[in-house]
Amino acid sequence: MAALPETMRAIDPQEPGGPDVLRLVERPVPKPGPGEVLIRVAAAGVNRPDVMQRKGLYPPPPGASPIPGLEVAGRIVALGEGVETEWAAQAVCALISGGGYADYAVAPIGQCLAVPPGLSMTDAAALPETLFTVWTNLFERAYAVEGDTVLVHGGTSGIGTMAILLGKLFGLNMIVTAGSDEKCARALEIGADHAINYRTQDFVEEVTRITQGRGCQAVLDMVGGDYVPRNLACLADDGRHVSIAVQRGAKVEIPLWEIMRRRLTLTGSTLRGRSVEFKSLVADELAATVWPFVRDGRLRPVIDRIFPLEEAAAAHARMEAGDHVGKIVLSIGG
Repeated sequence: MAALPETMRAIDPQEPGGPDVLRLVERPVPKPGPGEVLIRVAAAGVNRPDVMQRKGLYPPPPGASPIPGLEVAGRIVALGEGVETEWAAQAVCALISGGGYADYAVAPIGQCLAVPPGLSMTDAAALPETLFTVWTNLFERAYAVEGDTVLVHGGTSGIGTMAILLGKLFGLNMIVTAGSDEKCARALEIGADHAINYRTQDFVEEVTRITQGRGCQAVLDMVGGDYVPRNLACLADDGRHVSIAVQRGAKVEIPLWEIMRRRLTLTGSTLRGRSVEFKSLVADELAATVWPFVRDGRLRPVIDRIFPLEEAAAAHARMEAGDHVGKIVLSIGG
């Protein structure tokens, strides 16, 4: 492989703040450790946890890079000890614990997925974070199976659009919420079966109407707070509620008797702090079950907008404005 530079461009704010703290700086090129690879980053996905980290609300886990960015796509340019040589120069996308907003990033080889022909680096970079999240929560924790009806909040977010796309590939009936009639229309275009404008409609009443009073089998919730008891009212008996974010608050009062009487399951998870071993197992599952849809072109992420690395502040401002539909991506090079 070609000689690597000593330094690289990166976005590495030294203090919390608004989007304006996201400025280009120079940082040393990281070195891959055992079981890791160094990726020359072509594109990186922008995610809500990046915004939280920038504000000082979501510090990276121990040992992770302080540079934001949880998913990248690019080409492997260096191998750590124990990585098979067949990975050299391979185009991959990867889920990482930090470091994506830079020219080079380190990833555990178990968290890399080969980029097939026909998949752009921009699309590849927009897949890992949402794909790992939706797969582990909707299909593993909520046990969603073909024929189930699922309610997903934030239907036009990166998570929401991926949930719609995966749900349709695996035979789910997808109900989503969104904050405007325009976003509801986009959700239906993407593949949702029903879209509810939560600003003008009561989503509990709408789910009851849509399901003819039966309720849904699972709820994927990014809202938390006062949404949780309302979500439980949407569930059918034996339904599963999965929490993955708490945008409206982390504390809630829930009706325990209803949970007992109707045998409801409340669960949830976070992804960033999970072990490399766990994430590698998920990557193997995705390679076997979902990646065939990527290879044949049936699964592509919904891309909202692409910004160059030096405009990371604008990318964060767009995410915080809430007008995006799908994924925001940084184009970096390589």
